[in-house]
Amino acid sequence: MKQNILVELLTFWKNWHFRLLIDLAAKMKFCLPWKSMGVFVTARRRDEEIEMTRMAVQFELEDLNMRPDPEPLLTEMIHEAAYRENTVGLHRFCPTENIAKINREVLYSYLRNYYTPDRMVLAGVGVEHERLVECARKHLLGDRPAWGSEAAVQVDRSVAQYTGGIAKLERDMSNVSLGPAPFPELTHIMIGLESCSFLEADFIPFAVLNMMMGGGGSFSAGGPGKGMFTRLYLNVLNRHHWMYNATSYHHSYEDTGLLCIHASADPRQVREMVEIITREFVLMAGTVDVVELERAKTQLMSMLMMNLEARPVIFEDVGRQVLATRSRKLPHELCALIRDVKPEDIKRVASKMLRGKPAVAALGDLTDLPTYEHVQAALSSKDGRLPRMYRLFR
Repeated sequence: MKQNILVELLTFWKNWHFRLLIDLAAKMKFCLPWKSMGVFVTARRRDEEIEMTRMAVQFELEDLNMRPDPEPLLTEMIHEAAYRENTVGLHRFCPTENIAKINREVLYSYLRNYYTPDRMVLAGVGVEHERLVECARKHLLGDRPAWGSEAAVQVDRSVAQYTGGIAKLERDMSNVSLGPAPFPELTHIMIGLESCSFLEADFIPFAVLNMMMGGGGSFSAGGPGKGMFTRLYLNVLNRHHWMYNATSYHHSYEDTGLLCIHASADPRQVREMVEIITREFVLMAGTVDVVELERAKTQLMSMLMMNLEARPVIFEDVGRQVLATRSRKLPHELCALIRDVKPEDIKRVASKMLRGKPAVAALGDLTDLPTYEHVQAALSSKDGRLPRMYRLFR
């Protein structure tokens, strides 16, 4: 499953009594509004709410295809290429033809199968444990949910199977500007390789490697903490003025992971852009400078600690860790694991990653896009260069 659904309830302390709100205002992505008398077990949906939700889903899908930022669509495509027709490679966004099929029975069936106690975590921040347990027993136990008490069917528990491959979408990107000023026509490429799950020990070295690669847009304002000394800035954006973006991403799940680099450039320079990215992948398994490694580890720890200063983030961190691993690593434990990462660890995980098949996602004008076989050959080479092409006629 790609995403967990979080219901966050903001409450207030008064005279040391934990007060549950009567009307729960919860923003749930990809879900309908809740009409609640307690929490979500007494959800009620009216037909007009379902119709409004269909319209909202339709609008989001149209917006996804029109927005200048292609990152959500490319992320969907890279997963489709990496895990062909299984688990996290299945569509995350609702297909247009399925919007009309959304009705009360479909939603109740989903809730009945997936909203089960063994798939839920109740997390609290800033509340005494005994009081939270008392409220959970009072408001969550013994009530019959709106979707019925029938037994859930056997849900799919398949393990992700990494396949590698390519997903291409030819599209005219010359008219995506949001205003009167024209936006340059770009071709977007994302290349990924299988990493590891967040349950494996190599998850931390991969997180450090992703931070070491860093990157961003060519118009980033810079400043402390913006990663201007990461490899994708120093080796790519600072040296190749015609590249508009070069960013590293790391997606990690319970049974697999994917480290990928997104790059954008003019359609006429797609081949050169792909070669630059494959070269950076190959260099991951090369010499790791101690200074850049320490900088990446410091930046990762700083980001971790800064995020955990906010209570909503702590709440989400507790819920997600317990749901995924049945336990929670405290910040100082994670920082200790980050500090223990050595240059040899980075080289080891990168070398292992490069032995796998790549996943490629491409969006825009793909006239000069190298073949998948050429990308695979470049990643298997010593210097990351694409095979040379010779033409008798130009």
